[in-house]
Amino acid sequence: MFSKDIGIDLGTANVLVHVRGQGVVLNEPSVVAIDQVTKQVVAVGEEARQMLGRTPGNIVAIRPLRDGVIADFEVTEIMLRHFIRKSIGRSVFIRPHVLICVPAGITSVEQKAVREAAEASGIKQVDLVEEPKAAAVGAGLNIFEPSGSMVVDIGGGTTDVAVLSLGDVVTSTSLRIAGDKLDESIVKYIKKEYNLLIGERTAEDLKMSLATVYPNSRVGEMDVRGRDMMSGLPKTITVKSTEMETALREPIESIILATKSVLEKTPPELAADIFDKGVVLTGGGALVDGLDKLMVDQLQVPVHVAENPMQCVVLGTGLLLENPHWKRVKSSRKSRKAY
Repeated sequence: MFSKDIGIDLGTANVLVHVRGQGVVLNEPSVVAIDQVTKQVVAVGEEARQMLGRTPGNIVAIRPLRDGVIADFEVTEIMLRHFIRKSIGRSVFIRPHVLICVPAGITSVEQKAVREAAEASGIKQVDLVEEPKAAAVGAGLNIFEPSGSMVVDIGGGTTDVAVLSLGDVVTSTSLRIAGDKLDESIVKYIKKEYNLLIGERTAEDLKMSLATVYPNSRVGEMDVRGRDMMSGLPKTITVKSTEMETALREPIESIILATKSVLEKTPPELAADIFDKGVVLTGGGALVDGLDKLMVDQLQVPVHVAENPMQCVVLGTGLLLENPHWKRVKSSRKSRKAY
């Protein structure tokens, strides 16, 4: 049978697929719409995302991944099978070898769930790689030299902070505060301050178009539509960027504290390297306005946003697959490869 090497960033918010020799061929939301009466899949990916909060009673739009791990095994399997077929076709002669990214703090049980969901979707061989490692490689860091590199990968469900040297993680932490929690914080703020209910998509639009986490970094305002909690009727309000700074303060502080804790546990020689090279931000959360400036103030080290932060993880899997000498094989309980 023919085989293809595929790298998958199995994210809480988006799934990205890299096919060896072709680059990134798929970038779609991690959403599946299912008819609850017939149990049939109605839509997957972007088409399903458009249905979030807008489906009739018999159709439910599900995000099968929560906080970086599988929350619904069967739906994850359906989603993976759909995306893999969309990326490489339906040929029965192609059994792909897949490298899947997982959060640094994932448990062995959660790792097993990822493997089993991937294998059930028709994958020949499944290997796992820690997200900060793939993100660092995708961001252009040479983590295989005897020098410290630090990456903060802020995805949809998890934020992974890691210091890497000689091809492996030296010290790291993973917290389940990331893009989704930022959206939730915006929803809670609007609800508390304006008695207005807004959806996830509206909160995400506010985060990307208006929000800032650094004083005076962005000045603006935006009209927001939702449902008034008092009257139950549609209502429009105007929100300012300074309010978004207040709304996001708590989760952003948690991310910065986690980064500080990893720096404090880093060996002195590697810490000196990081002070010279700086910290690299990857993931969709890296695009939040003013985050790099705030981290510079709080950490007192240079902070850089990667060139293509949203694709760093999946680009890293592609580089690891295309460069066999970069592989680091470790024995596991089931004698499977791990990068």
